[in-house]
Amino acid sequence: MSGLRYVYAVCRPFGTPLPAQLTGVAGVPPKQLVHHDLVAVVGHVPEVDFAEEPLRAHLEDLDWLGATARAHQNVIDALTVVTTPLPLRLATVFRDDSGVRTMMQERKETFLRTLDRLDGRVEWGVKVYSEPTEASQHPEASERPGVSETPGARPAPSPGRTGSGRDYLRQRRDQRREHEEKWEQAEQFARRLHESLSGYAEDTRIHAPQNAALSRAPGRNILNAAYLVPRTESEAFVELVDRTKDDAPGLRVELTGPWAAYSFSGEDA
Repeated sequence: MSGLRYVYAVCRPFGTPLPAQLTGVAGVPPKQLVHHDLVAVVGHVPEVDFAEEPLRAHLEDLDWLGATARAHQNVIDALTVVTTPLPLRLATVFRDDSGVRTMMQERKETFLRTLDRLDGRVEWGVKVYSEPTEASQHPEASERPGVSETPGARPAPSPGRTGSGRDYLRQRRDQRREHEEKWEQAEQFARRLHESLSGYAEDTRIHAPQNAALSRAPGRNILNAAYLVPRTESEAFVELVDRTKDDAPGLRVELTGPWAAYSFSGEDA
């Protein structure tokens, strides 16, 4: 088949077939390309989309990029069921089979060492969010009693409310103190959870908190962590997360996985 070679992952040889109906990028089923004791899982993709210039343009197209990422992930997910894949970066493309084999030969020792470290292990993701409160969704100024909406006007106490300015300041101080205490409790919960989950993991990664505008997840992200967990410990890991979900009112715990070990592969090829 003509076209370029899209590489999803590098693995050790595996005997279990992938699902017959599985398709990848460009709607093409993935194939195994064997090179000594390594296998590259590849697909054929058209030059019109994946040659250097059109690919650069496509990577600016969010719709195309999203569809390609989903197709790429479908193949990685299927591989994770039958083996331990070492995922390569999205849109890793070579001219032909020979180019893929050359890449595997040049990086053979690194691939084998990483696959040995990841063998029998999967990645789980855990995020902790503080649930948004009603007060946090309203501008502070709108809650101020007795404030004129006319620019430059001096605040005036509401009729019949002696000392309303002092009351307001005290209320705001109490609210800030309450917010700080809740935030400290949330951080303590996240630290305890991370320490407990780390007991089941062979390695961990703490990622930067997610940007709410990009993730569209409600609430503020407190913990964004990845855990490299042996498959034999995964059931206990998941049970611990489930038991913990209701331990902290006002917090939300999200579990994702099992994934191929993206955070621990060290691969950005």
